[in-house]
Amino acid sequence: MNCKKTVEIDLERVKKLICPYCGFRIFEKKRPSIPKRIIAR
Repeated sequence: MNCKKTVEIDLERVKKLICPYCGFRIFEKKRPSIPKRIIAR
């Protein structure tokens, strides 16, 4: 979030989530541009 760079992290091998570029610890999850449609019953 802080430096706006895309980072790919393997969550199974990492103990702490830290941005390798700026050291920030808060990330945003990349979302698809098209929303998912769910049919209600």
